[in-house]
Amino acid sequence: MNRRSAGAGAAPGRRRRREGGRFIVLTGLSGAGKSQAIRALEDLGYFCVDNLPTELVPTLAELSRREGAVLPKVAIVLDIREGGFLRSFSRIWRRLKAMPGLDPRLIFLEASHDTLVRRFSETRRPHPLALDRPVVEGIRSERRQMAKIRALADQIVDTTHLTVHQLREQFQAFARTHDQAQSLIVTLLSFGFKFGLPVDADIVLDVRFLPNPHFVPALKPKTGRDRAVVTFLRQQSLTEEFLQKTTDLLTFLVPEYVREGKAYLTIAIGCTGGRHRSVMIAEALKPALEPLQGVRVRVRHRDVNQPV
Repeated sequence: MNRRSAGAGAAPGRRRRREGGRFIVLTGLSGAGKSQAIRALEDLGYFCVDNLPTELVPTLAELSRREGAVLPKVAIVLDIREGGFLRSFSRIWRRLKAMPGLDPRLIFLEASHDTLVRRFSETRRPHPLALDRPVVEGIRSERRQMAKIRALADQIVDTTHLTVHQLREQFQAFARTHDQAQSLIVTLLSFGFKFGLPVDADIVLDVRFLPNPHFVPALKPKTGRDRAVVTFLRQQSLTEEFLQKTTDLLTFLVPEYVREGKAYLTIAIGCTGGRHRSVMIAEALKPALEPLQGVRVRVRHRDVNQPV
């Protein structure tokens, strides 16, 4: 999404356009971590409201976008707990998007079915759509009903493999980024195919064709961040050829995503277990993408701490 900013010589009395990311709407599946996300944003100075009635959101947005507003940064949680949410959200979201200078961001949090079941089991709380039924029925119903809202999101965050601390760190990084100049956030995400594909991936690279350090006894307990593993993989001609060709592809593609106005790009790099090859390749691609204009690059290793 393109950053909106006021040009020089704006007409007197016209409201100044604000940076994107100053009005954040968090939504998603129950149990996916919205409470932790909103706390992280609150720690960074956002005025946060949980479970605001959907019809009141435009009023809060109007207050936040005024010149000299006492609420310069706002984050709200909207979800299925509020009775009119499903019925009215799409209309309200279109209204927010049309407000000059607001440039709202919609972030959708989700997690795998098994993860949500486990979280509800641990907290012993009922699902809001299944107060008198098994939790699994509520989870399935909510995922189905939220599909259209998920399709509107600027960013989808899968919290299946995130600890509470990692989730908070991710949202703190998001907020800090948007307090600065708007840019394309490129995430190089390593993962293991045996633990499932990342649902938020835009591009998936499969590096299972590279020799596997897992089968070298001295390298098995290490990760793709260790020098010995990096050296082993760098000695393979396939590794260098793959890195060169992939760098050529991404240095062509990423600027096109910037030009198109995309706000987030997740490049998922997978190997079998997500500990060696994918980790090394993700780390190696980071310095190749960092010099690109209008891009902020971060690396995340989803499965690097999974048992060997």
